[in-house]
Amino acid sequence: MKKNLFMLLLIVLGINCANGQLALDDVISGGKSFYNYYPRAINVNFKGDANQLVLQRQDSVFVQELKSTNAVFAFDLNWLNTILEKDGYSTLKRLPQLSWDTKMQFSFTTKEAYYSVDQASEKVMMCVGREAGASNFDLNKNAGTVAYTLGNDLYLKEGKGASVLVAASEGDDVIFGHTVHRNEFGINKGTFWSPNGEQLAFYREDNSMVSDYPLVNVDERVAKLENIKYPMAGMGSHQVTVGVYNLNTKETIFLKTGEPYDRFFTNVCWTADNKYLLVAELNREQNHMHLNKYDASNGQLVSTLFEEKDERWTEPQHPALFVPGKKGDFIWQSIKDGNNHLYVYGLDGQLKKQLTQGDWEVTNVLGFDKAAKYVFIESTKEEALERHVYKVSLTSGKMNRVTTDEGVHKVKISKDGRYALTTFSSLNVPSITKLVDTRGRSIRTLQEVENPYKGMETGEVELLKLKTKDGQFDLNARMVLPVDFDATRKYPVIVYVYGGPHSQMIQNRWMGGARGWQLYMAQKGYIAFTLDNRGTANRGKEFAQAIHRQLGQLEVEDQMQGIEYLQSLPYVDADKIGVHGWSYGGFMTISMMTQHPDVFKVGVAGGPVIDWKYYEIMYGERYMDMPQENPEGYKNANLNLRVNDLEGRLMVIHGAIDPVVVWQHSLSFVHECVKNGVQIDYFPYPRHEHNVRGKDRIHLMEKVTRYFDDFL
Repeated sequence: MKKNLFMLLLIVLGINCANGQLALDDVISGGKSFYNYYPRAINVNFKGDANQLVLQRQDSVFVQELKSTNAVFAFDLNWLNTILEKDGYSTLKRLPQLSWDTKMQFSFTTKEAYYSVDQASEKVMMCVGREAGASNFDLNKNAGTVAYTLGNDLYLKEGKGASVLVAASEGDDVIFGHTVHRNEFGINKGTFWSPNGEQLAFYREDNSMVSDYPLVNVDERVAKLENIKYPMAGMGSHQVTVGVYNLNTKETIFLKTGEPYDRFFTNVCWTADNKYLLVAELNREQNHMHLNKYDASNGQLVSTLFEEKDERWTEPQHPALFVPGKKGDFIWQSIKDGNNHLYVYGLDGQLKKQLTQGDWEVTNVLGFDKAAKYVFIESTKEEALERHVYKVSLTSGKMNRVTTDEGVHKVKISKDGRYALTTFSSLNVPSITKLVDTRGRSIRTLQEVENPYKGMETGEVELLKLKTKDGQFDLNARMVLPVDFDATRKYPVIVYVYGGPHSQMIQNRWMGGARGWQLYMAQKGYIAFTLDNRGTANRGKEFAQAIHRQLGQLEVEDQMQGIEYLQSLPYVDADKIGVHGWSYGGFMTISMMTQHPDVFKVGVAGGPVIDWKYYEIMYGERYMDMPQENPEGYKNANLNLRVNDLEGRLMVIHGAIDPVVVWQHSLSFVHECVKNGVQIDYFPYPRHEHNVRGKDRIHLMEKVTRYFDDFL
């Protein structure tokens, strides 16, 4: 059965309120109408290794030749359910997101299992069950086997057979197969399959030397203690080792990593021949990294391929990426020359070439072409506010730009490397999806998303470039002007701040990256302002590392450059400037209010770091070193010592079971305020962690909004 789909250009229309006014439900995640105002891109991919497009629309799949403007119906949910039912599997209520492995084979995941289906033969080629109550699933399609954790234990399951216990708990403090080092250093999983699927490397984390930290469950009849392990700066850190389980011999060995035990074992990966593991090992001080090669059969250290040192910190974020068919050559990402770039090494540890270089950053590696002649990268080469994709020759390093339109691009590359699907947005462009070739030539536009705020009242968004006080760096900023802006009037300002590492709030994407809440506040008559200070990401090593050992100092200095700019504007009411931020932004909010009490009239600080000695080792010690090594830096950043400098109206908000910025931070601040007779407002969210999510987020943002309305 074939149908012509008269629709390749999909227009996503928002549902507008009758009066053109945004509501909190429209702009806050968790709101009933939030996704009506979110630019939704077309669901299109390449069809496996074929140069065809495959589009999912509701419960149907359509296929389109690259040179055609017509998409042809391929199959729908009923067809897939017929196959599943025939082979004895449960049917589906809706069509899941399909991942195309080849031209005719696709895979998908349900709550119960992983499936692979052959479209041509109409058969289920693989079904691997998902154990109820389990987590950290890691599927190896080649072996048809999934690794997963249940509690602290690590298991394997092949097909729908019985589970196999790989590593059992050695008590409540020892965990197998989970992420480690509190998800720092790019760690987002705890298991690592060998390429042939015959071996599984995994983390073992011993927390017995880490202090218990009390969280309290107030939902119980009698409030119940729920301890977590929280390694605070300067105190005992958990100890990690890496195990290897052989599916053929059913035996496990551990890498012989030796002392010291409180190191960080990051970026674990297998060599292409399944024989060795590469592990980026970082010392506790986080300024010396060894890339070590281990024999996976016995755990012995074979060699250190190379080392990286930095007087401030070195932070491996990506595992080695092996070049297909190149006899062990791999790509390594490093900021050692001042920006994140790509280097090609051999398995003997010899540097073969620096592949990319310049005063810009590689922000993502998308993969190789089929012949492994090119690697595709996303970068800030054109402008730190934008993301463009380049095709880089592995032989010469020559770079060809794939994306041409201004803005931030998200790109999918065809398996042969000849074509790309790019979805991009810019300040005034919600979303455009195009099919291009990788020489940078546009083939055609597949979708233009209409402004989801059409018919609504939104203020004008401006992108600004300011300077640091010493003139050394540009500072990117965004300003949202009030609806019906009148330059002869005076407007209050709300500064939304984050300011911490690994963040970038300002980009040349839709609405400049402004959050819906800022548009909402502009509708209510506020100027909404945000600036990326030193310490934030994608601007090079010197910009990011300037904050070392002195958190809250240069960041505030840079934010005040933004304030001075605002104060210079005739339409800004300099007596009505407020500030709001969460987490690092909460720390920044109180830092700004106490360092410049004459400037900020109102502030709302959510989940704020108050005293960095209460924060965890992996993040805190990277930027501040240990408290005993940097007492002056910790003292200057300790907001408990600044309560008497507070003049403006401040509300502090905290999740009562926050495992990231523990409740002790804000409670200690309240305690100091009471001791010193300083009045603040305070609101906890019971049973919420570091962020208030779901429908309760509407409650949170209504409270924040009311606070500014009442006092600013």
